[in-house]
Amino acid sequence: MGSAESAWFERVFSEHYDLIVHYALRRTGTWEDAADAAAETLLVAWRRRDTAPAGDAVRAWLYGIARRVLANQARTGRRQERLIARLRAEPILVEQSADRTRDPVWEALRRLKPADRDILILTAVEGLSPTEVAVVLECSAVSARVRLHRARTRLAREMQLPVSGRQHQRTS
Repeated sequence: MGSAESAWFERVFSEHYDLIVHYALRRTGTWEDAADAAAETLLVAWRRRDTAPAGDAVRAWLYGIARRVLANQARTGRRQERLIARLRAEPILVEQSADRTRDPVWEALRRLKPADRDILILTAVEGLSPTEVAVVLECSAVSARVRLHRARTRLAREMQLPVSGRQHQRTS
């Protein structure tokens, strides 16, 4: 980071941070959420510093960034609320450890790679769609669908293996 960039950011921060926090506070209602939004706004501003307007126009530019950051936070909050409501409506799956190791599905899942296990559990147990899984895994929806398909294929292959010789027949 050059000294000119550092000086620019320090000036923007000192002149506008409080304004952005209060702007966010009026829209979020909590200091923590407002501070998070202001921090994200300044992070975006730093990343886009090459496109920042000069002089007093930077304030309006920051408000525009803050507005989009707050909209993203609101969308994320709504998604989380829907997911929590869905999870609360689902019957609670209590793990009955009595003979889970003898259950062929759980045994096959245990043998899979953690990434395959995660995506299968997110869809089958947690009930997430491939699009929602993509958000969790931070990948595209297409990539999530491909990963899910491959994980299901590997699980099916594990389920068909005979009990004796499982370790010797695995090729993946």
